[in-house]
Amino acid sequence: MLVEPRSGLLAAWGNALLAGLVSPDEAALAIVGEDAVHRVDGLPGEAGPVGLTLALGRLRGLGATGFRVALPVPGHPLGLSGPPDFNARALEAEEAVVAYGVAYGLVPEVAEAGPAGDLHVEVVWRVLPVREAPPADVPSLGEAERELAEALRDATAVLSRLDVAGSGPVAEAAVDAYRARAELGREVLAPGYPPRAVRVLEMAQRVGLLVSVAYENGHGGAVSASEIAARGEALRPVERVARRAQVAAYNAYVEGGEVRR
Repeated sequence: MLVEPRSGLLAAWGNALLAGLVSPDEAALAIVGEDAVHRVDGLPGEAGPVGLTLALGRLRGLGATGFRVALPVPGHPLGLSGPPDFNARALEAEEAVVAYGVAYGLVPEVAEAGPAGDLHVEVVWRVLPVREAPPADVPSLGEAERELAEALRDATAVLSRLDVAGSGPVAEAAVDAYRARAELGREVLAPGYPPRAVRVLEMAQRVGLLVSVAYENGHGGAVSASEIAARGEALRPVERVARRAQVAAYNAYVEGGEVRR
């Protein structure tokens, strides 16, 4: 969870573009990031894949006034509203973007290409019809912030008791990576997002770090099957809260109209 989902970047910078805060080229560059190329396939009026700048402009012309994020996993269709085909594709990718104002969504298909040692990532965003309905289980920023504070306290207590949360070189490396990432935190959400959304996303990253360390740190002191199961039980609701918070942060523009011009 320390790496931001591609859907989050597309939604955040797409919203900044729609708000007139960045240029099309700036938005496309930020969305692509370290990937080699992003293309958009299935746009109405286009016979094949097109670039991000054209695609974002076309979606705006079709009526898009904002972009939402969905981060679904099995048993938790977070941010989805249907129909089944779109939901199934988004669930397989574990992320998607849903346009607001026009009934289309975008699901990323990620592929690696090139020889060993020189791989590059190519992304194709599939445009599909979506149902215009309230998305599933998306909290407000205030709700997300409260949930994260509680989850952080609960997870720290449980994982510390199981001796998996805070020791060893893996944990130290993860903490160092988080601190470096935090220095760039205000660049993640694109220009114009309110400080509260940035704060919620940064807290979600911190909770995500705790989950990552717990998984990557092996079994730690949880040597019995019951202790390992207890750790899993502790992590699952924490992961859910962190994903809900990420969606709330990225969706602040659409849900609250909070991107500032």
